[in-house]
Amino acid sequence: MTVRVVLADDQPLVRAALRMVITDAPDIEVAGEAATGDEAVRLTADEQPDVVVMDIRMPGMDGIQATRQITAAGSGAHVIVLTTFDDDDYVYGALRAGAAGFLVKDMALEDILAAVRVVAAGDGLIAPGVTRRLIKAFAQRPAPAQPAGPPGEPAGITGREREVLTLIGSGLSNTEIAAELFISVATAKTYVTRLLAKLGARDRVHLVIIAYEAGLVAPSG
Repeated sequence: MTVRVVLADDQPLVRAALRMVITDAPDIEVAGEAATGDEAVRLTADEQPDVVVMDIRMPGMDGIQATRQITAAGSGAHVIVLTTFDDDDYVYGALRAGAAGFLVKDMALEDILAAVRVVAAGDGLIAPGVTRRLIKAFAQRPAPAQPAGPPGEPAGITGREREVLTLIGSGLSNTEIAAELFISVATAKTYVTRLLAKLGARDRVHLVIIAYEAGLVAPSG
């Protein structure tokens, strides 16, 4: 299957660079380009891509607002936020808006393509090193002014599911979770699937947010 991607960035040179990277991959194609958040929302509705690579800073509607609208529309497109990372103050807001993954603008070619493929598959996580840096960044940002519920363990999950959620919040993959808890990878996947259903989470990134907001994982550094 070919992964169809919409590129949304107000800088033509950035879009051109991303297009060059993506078109060299036989299993990924560019479905369209947008220079604003409004254009990204319209293009996603028209083209129904698998992935939208979304810059955060754009004129008019920014990437966070566009991500929120695309996610709410239920198009099935997974949004990867494009960020400078080191100085970006909007990472947490993008996560809460429904972003399924992140691209850092100076990432290596293979990491960009891997991120697109993994997010298109619905896994919602990218390379572990980038994921853990991301988790550390958004975990250190202030919590929402009005959280959805009181801090503490989410209701309706078992003790083992709580352990799995905590490990997800720490950035562990299914394989690492299995090793940590001395269970099979298949069993770890089953726990993740149950958590997604019980907590109404969009993907694993959303589970990370829930783990932090519930106080199961403390920010480090």
